[in-house]
Amino acid sequence: MSKLKLFLEANKLEVGVDEVARGCLAGRVYAAAVIWNPYLENIWNIKLPDIKDSKKLKPAKRQEIRQFIEHYAIDWAVGWVGEREIEKINIRNASIKAMHKALDKLIVHPEHILVDGNYFKEYQNISHSCIIKGDNKYISIAAASILAKTHRDDYLEDLINNNSELEKYNWRKNSAYGTKNHLKVIKEYGITSYHRKTFGICKKY
Repeated sequence: MSKLKLFLEANKLEVGVDEVARGCLAGRVYAAAVIWNPYLENIWNIKLPDIKDSKKLKPAKRQEIRQFIEHYAIDWAVGWVGEREIEKINIRNASIKAMHKALDKLIVHPEHILVDGNYFKEYQNISHSCIIKGDNKYISIAAASILAKTHRDDYLEDLINNNSELEKYNWRKNSAYGTKNHLKVIKEYGITSYHRKTFGICKKY
């Protein structure tokens, strides 16, 4: 059972949004939006898994909980922004755009947006609350973090499976973050077309 808060305001239909891969050296930035049903357990008597910040879950558990979220959420959607656009508009704007793209895909119209972090741009005149470490506080944001992470993981897997030369960058383990090994490989072989050329070491190589 999740120990996170079910909602900020009980009388509003809320959607939680979160992004993943903001600090990566390569690949898209992903965001997800989840409208959670706060009455699943108490009224529908459906036992909840331990939904929490995706970083606190092992990969197999994330995928398992993802299936639950996608099945039981009132509505959910995922959006992304690619490397070239990240380079043009910067990662902060790209992260917000990915969140907006996820919100665009929702069928159900939310009344309030719960955003993980401290910055957001107004979306369609819907009120919003920015919540620092929101994925540790609200179940809808934590659910969004899980969907964003797992959908991005799937994207990276497909990328590597279809481009064998990417194996040496070890993205299956480092998720394209700037780990010691990833930096070493960039210094030796240079960057790929999937790297963000405005990020850190990628500017040099």
